[in-house]
Amino acid sequence: MTRRTDTEAVEAANTAFYEAMERGDFEGISELWLDDGATPVSCVHPGWPVLAGRGEVLRSYALIMANTEYIQFFLTDVQVSLAGDVAVVTCTENILSGGPAEDGAELGPLVGQLVVATNVFRRTFEGWKVWSHHGSPVLAESDEDEDGEPGA
Repeated sequence: MTRRTDTEAVEAANTAFYEAMERGDFEGISELWLDDGATPVSCVHPGWPVLAGRGEVLRSYALIMANTEYIQFFLTDVQVSLAGDVAVVTCTENILSGGPAEDGAELGPLVGQLVVATNVFRRTFEGWKVWSHHGSPVLAESDEDEDGEPGA
């Protein structure tokens, strides 16, 4: 494959990862994660400890999906780096999500969140698979006082 074709295939795998999350498609998420029986996968959700191993990682997605009524990702700043059979995708996840509805409402309150993510993919015979995902929250900038010191 050419470098351009590889980049497009990695971008497609990255997009499929987020679309499966938006649909709440646990089967789709499971198929996207590396499963070669030898290489451990890892995942860090914002504010969570490192999750290691396919079972632990997939359980985390099941838990997130069970407690999220609505989620939508708007990806920006997407960059793909290739090195042989490994690809690193960095991006900003602009997330809009809502939890379970309360008091008979159709949907719970929507919350926006900004997360920077690194997704590592490995080429397999079945295509590019997620090897590792790491998401870190982007903290809101604090106001500074006149001296340039952080405000109280």
